[in-house]
Amino acid sequence: MATFLPLITEEDSALFNALDRIGPIILDAQQYVSLPGLPQHSYLLDSQQADIQDVASWLDEGVEKVIIPLSSAKELIGIIPAERLLLLLDVANVSAVSDKVRNGVSGVLLKTPSIDFDFISEFAKFFVGSTIYVLSSSPSLPTPSNIRELRSIGATLVLPESQLTLQATSATQLNIADAFLAPVISDRPDGLFPTVVTSQTGHSLGLVYSSRQSVKESIITGKGVYQSRKHGLWRKGETSGATQDVVRIRLDCDSDSIEFRVIQHGAGFCHLNRQSCFSEASGLPALENIVKSRLESAPEGSYTKRLFKDPSLLQSKLMEEADELCRATTKDDVAFEAADLLYFVLTKCLATGVNVADIERSLDRKAKKITRRPGNAKPQWSKNGEIPVVAPSTEQKPAQVVKAGSPIRMRTSELSETSPEERAHLLRRPVLKSDEMIEKVKPIVEAVRVRGDNALLEFTAKFDKVQLTSTVIFPPFSPETMAVDDVVRQAIDVAYANIRKFHEAQIDGSTLVVETMPGVVCSRFARPIARVGLYVPGGTAILPSTALMLGIPAQVAGCKEIVLATPPRADGSISPEVMYVAHLVGASAILKAGGAQAVAAMAYGTKTVPKVDKIFGPGNQWVTAAKMLVQNDTDALVSIDMPAGPSEVLVIADHTANPAFVAADLLSQAEHGVDSQVVLVGVNLAAEHLAAIEKEVDDQAHALSRVDIVRQSITKSIIVKTSSVDEAIAFSNDYAPEHLILHLEDASQKVSKIENAGSIFVGPYTPESCGDYASGTNHTLPTNGYARQFSGVNTLSFQKHITSQEITAAGLGGLGPVVATLADCEGLQAHANAVRIRLQQMGETNV
Repeated sequence: MATFLPLITEEDSALFNALDRIGPIILDAQQYVSLPGLPQHSYLLDSQQADIQDVASWLDEGVEKVIIPLSSAKELIGIIPAERLLLLLDVANVSAVSDKVRNGVSGVLLKTPSIDFDFISEFAKFFVGSTIYVLSSSPSLPTPSNIRELRSIGATLVLPESQLTLQATSATQLNIADAFLAPVISDRPDGLFPTVVTSQTGHSLGLVYSSRQSVKESIITGKGVYQSRKHGLWRKGETSGATQDVVRIRLDCDSDSIEFRVIQHGAGFCHLNRQSCFSEASGLPALENIVKSRLESAPEGSYTKRLFKDPSLLQSKLMEEADELCRATTKDDVAFEAADLLYFVLTKCLATGVNVADIERSLDRKAKKITRRPGNAKPQWSKNGEIPVVAPSTEQKPAQVVKAGSPIRMRTSELSETSPEERAHLLRRPVLKSDEMIEKVKPIVEAVRVRGDNALLEFTAKFDKVQLTSTVIFPPFSPETMAVDDVVRQAIDVAYANIRKFHEAQIDGSTLVVETMPGVVCSRFARPIARVGLYVPGGTAILPSTALMLGIPAQVAGCKEIVLATPPRADGSISPEVMYVAHLVGASAILKAGGAQAVAAMAYGTKTVPKVDKIFGPGNQWVTAAKMLVQNDTDALVSIDMPAGPSEVLVIADHTANPAFVAADLLSQAEHGVDSQVVLVGVNLAAEHLAAIEKEVDDQAHALSRVDIVRQSITKSIIVKTSSVDEAIAFSNDYAPEHLILHLEDASQKVSKIENAGSIFVGPYTPESCGDYASGTNHTLPTNGYARQFSGVNTLSFQKHITSQEITAAGLGGLGPVVATLADCEGLQAHANAVRIRLQQMGETNV
């Protein structure tokens, strides 16, 4: 248990750093995104009720616990592990806490007007087994004795930053060292505290003693300071140079001894110039010291020097030793080969500045993650050739947290029983924090804008995990890069023909001519956008279909340059299916990059990447934010197709719906990603009919290879029960889905009532998959409710329209006076003059 918990609400780096040395820190969740670094053991106070995706993301990024209001408990408890949740509770609403909530958290942050020890003691009995934190709103400053007394009843005091100081304790502020040492006791006559000094990795360096004064100075300065029983205050390394940086100061379970974790500089901690007073280092610390010394002093030509200077040699040894470890079977052989591998691993780490403590910190952060990827082997390491479902880091989305093994079910609501607020909640998608995402992509976009290809190659290595010498491929594309299975090729060819036929029918080749009044002829005609960029995601699925949907209308519209961008595979290549489609649609360049860096390269252009005039294509929030950023930059002079978000489907089903068909349609969208949106609107469905659909969803989902993704997206999806088709369609029009599927009696008769949808799939034999691939319509559609304002991508998306007008002298005679009058009305004299000067030459003198 911490001595006390500081609540940070403002930025004070010195105070922040000092507090970070002595224990957990509570941070406001709204401030969290702006912090340059996360404290080792931080708690986030989520008073604004963030959604489950944010909470999961915070915990994955290393937050120890999230403090949630009672209003969030229903959504989070049972999904987020109890040991990672604390409940934010006011004294007034203690009685509102259910047994489920009480058992679903590991502690409570109690907000109280004053520190009432009797009440807190009784309160602790109600939350037996939980940690109790107390935050008082009293203007009176708590005292060290308050801290001690609260600890005696099993509670910890929360102190706002405003009540803490690095200076001496005053009437309004408590010195943080005084607060930390409040419960510390000493059974020694001199009042000193035994202090164990360890390395960052917990290996003992020696035993010393501390006083309140020495601890206080260490907390504030971050340096190792102790109390010598003979010479007084002892600042370690002041004369020897073997100084210490304090990483963490902790109390033991009885609060009568202290542990200092430090980074030791110089020869070592011991006066005998050894690392430890107890013995020479052994095991990993010893190996780390040996490899470090060889890095610094190994002679040229030695084996160790070769390892440090020849990355290919080191890489070969790592793979060789890993292979030998995999082949080892006996206990002794496994230990022997593991030791060899550890030597080369440490060599690789230390060559890049990574030490054992850094590795341990990374392990600790990974252990705090609550979401898990499938963990499949990459294709080159998988004997059965299984393709893992893993996205490049810029394509990764935070995962929903769902208990493995639980039934895969949607949440159900009765529309007639919902309040306006609850109805609004049903219509809501996860909020895309555009401002935050744009701030995150700005450095990436700016780096590509300024440094061009060099930055693009660096980001491709960092995010797509591929080292390339060039990111652009130009036609003609080599046949081997487009080598696809004959069955797949034939399917792509059929899809290409259907999509092209439908999009060719949309071409606007005629010129609109209207004589608005005698002698005044106005025209409107279409021209293709000259240069377009097509973004084809390459995250959790290969998407040649997206390349078709974007490339064909660009080709039909007559765009002169078609730049297709897609993340490369692990070996640096592009999937042959996408390459084949790029060939079919006449792509003029293929950019092997993903995420914000690909968007930036197409928006600004580089020495190798052609600049485009408009960017199309779906993507994750990084891609979307980058598109939004560049379209508002006048230096880029680029537009985008539409705002984009996670894939979504809304299915309206009545008594005629086949449960297996409905479930299959829901799952076809759910497998896109963990943030896919899936909605079933049932029209007077009998309980057994609805149960049959839910059973089909669960059964079919468990048979899918992407079941881990489906489990997360389906669990946060909804079933809305309605009493009539009109009520269901009204809800759908409010939702404005990307895909709308009608499993209704006389479904084609209901299409006329649909006002907002990206694309509609009519009847039981029209699965959304057909529109995604080959029926002919386009699958790049508005999401997040933007179907109210936007159309899906079509041929006209790749054209712009130009207007013209031609006016005869007689026509100007009739129109000119009108224009001059309106220009005079607006005070624009030059506009009026451009008309009058012509009329005067024509002999019109009355204007």
